Amino acid sequence: MRVAVYARVSTDKQETENQLIQLREQCARLDWPIVLEFVDYESGAKSERPEFQAMFKAAGQRKFDLLMFWSLDRFTREGVLQTLQYLNRLEACGVAYKSFTEPFFDSCGVFKDAIISIMATLAKQERIKRSERTKAGLARVRALGVRLGQKPVDIDPGDARQLRNNGLSIRAIASQLGVSVGTAHRLSK
Repeated sequence: MRVAVYARVSTDKQETENQLIQLREQCARLDWPIVLEFVDYESGAKSERPEFQAMFKAAGQRKFDLLMFWSLDRFTREGVLQTLQYLNRLEACGVAYKSFTEPFFDSCGVFKDAIISIMATLAKQERIKRSERTKAGLARVRALGVRLGQKPVDIDPGDARQLRNNGLSIRAIASQLGVSVGTAHRLSK
């Protein structure tokens, strides 16, 4: 059985090494050769993770038979439907899956769909809680008078429209006014 492992952390300031060590040791104990490793330093709340997409591409090319990940929340935090779709996509490619820390969670059990649903829901709820904590922190900082985000644009839209009427491109207007192309486009309407 050819194995691929997938590890993920949310930022490049975190380490995947603990996950990888345990996944490698488990595969060695079971005498399963690891043929590919996929490691992302991205939020699990989105699917546009480079290695996550590369893993699905390799699965479609049948480069491995089993995908092993450390836990479901390391695989994805997008919720029940998306998690089930990803796992079904692996199965459609003929690839089994297994969680290292959740031995009850693999593609062989009769209760796999129920367990996947529960675990995916918990992973999504953790992501929602983190988002709520971040929003609360931002609200507290705003209440202290700290301005967040970009500086306001203090340019008369009439100036931008006049430049546009004079035949300047949006990019030239942006350069002349010292704003982004998007802001120049918005102001020149």
